[in-house]
This record gives sequence, C-alpha cells and structure tokens, in this order.
Amino acid sequence: MAYILGFFAADGYITVNNRGGQFWCIQITDGGLLKEIKKTIRSEHKIGIRKGKGNERDLYRIQIGSLEMCDDLRRLGFSERKTKNLVGPKVPIKYFSSFVRGYFDGDGHTWSGWMHKERKTQTYVIQTVFTSCSGDFLKGLASRLESFSIKNGRIRQEKERYYRLVYSVKDSLKLYDFMYNSTCSSKLLLKRKKARFEKYLKTIQPFAHLRL
Repeated sequence: MAYILGFFAADGYITVNNRGGQFWCIQITDGGLLKEIKKTIRSEHKIGIRKGKGNERDLYRIQIGSLEMCDDLRRLGFSERKTKNLVGPKVPIKYFSSFVRGYFDGDGHTWSGWMHKERKTQTYVIQTVFTSCSGDFLKGLASRLESFSIKNGRIRQEKERYYRLVYSVKDSLKLYDFMYNSTCSSKLLLKRKKARFEKYLKTIQPFAHLRL
C-alpha cells in the first residue's frame, strides 16, 4: 500500500461531486500498472479508458468512492488541492522504499548519457529526478532520504511552476538499490523505468567496482 500512496502523491487526486460524494482517483497512461494497483487494493471498480487523439497515449482511470479512504488521505496530508500544498506523509521506515518507488513511477525519471564530449576522456553519467509543484514536499523527501545515506540531492525551481529534486551518479545508484533491490519481488513498479537504471549499469559494468 505504501507504493500506491507514493503513486497517489504523484498522480492521484480527491474529488467531491455536487451531491457530496467523495472519490479518490488515479489517472495514468500505464494500464497494466493500474490493474496491479486495482488488484492490490482488492477493488472491483471498473478501469475507464480515454482514447488518445493523434499521437496521444490512452489514459486509464480508476475512481473509488469512499468517504473513509478520502478522510484517511486527508489525514496523511492529501487535500483536494494538493498540487502545490503536498506534504510528505509519515511512512514507516520499512515501507519508505516502496513509497519512494511509487512516487518515482508517478513523477520521477532518469537520464543517462555522455558528458564532457569535448574532452579526450568522456564520462557516462546518470541522473535521477523527482518532480513536484511543492518545494516543501521535495525538501522533506530529500531530508528523509538522507537518513538512508542518499545525500546531495539538489532542488531546482523551474520557471516558478514546479520544482525538481536531482541526484547525480552515486546517489542515483543508491536510489536504484533502495527502490528495487529491497522490494524486488513486488509487481508494483514500472518496468521501463527500472530498465533505464539497468541499462546504465550494464554499460558501466566493467567499472562496477567504482560504483558507490
């Protein structure tokens, strides 16, 4: 459930209709992952599909009506207008890696490539980025990750609209170990995002002893 909470922090929202009905929703482009989330929470609700136009991808959405669950989410800091007011919930230590993986799958990405191409010796690097409209949420996330020896995250504000928490090579590889190796049996993950880390690791495998 910690993974789902992390994913909800990134791509979920609470809505209240005109009759006072309360719902929590997740809308994403990865239908397979949403099916796993539905299975985990033992929901019988239907997954809706909105077909993309042109080059747009299809959107998959699940909406669950539950006053109790919405109130639980509010107590954890998720309001109807959570985009800029998001706060980090107090997730227990043993579940925190799953929470981080969930948030990363929703609002995170990796980049890898060659740096210093103009030099004789180039460097193949990887960066991990978490994005949020709430700078306070990312500050809290970075502070909590420091307790797991994942340090040196830099927070940048982009055009006064959103923030990015960026980790360079060593901490990116620590994040990979933290998010995946301790919970490798879980089906709740986006394989394509995990594969980007593994592609980088395969490329630098001859220098693995210099990793951390």
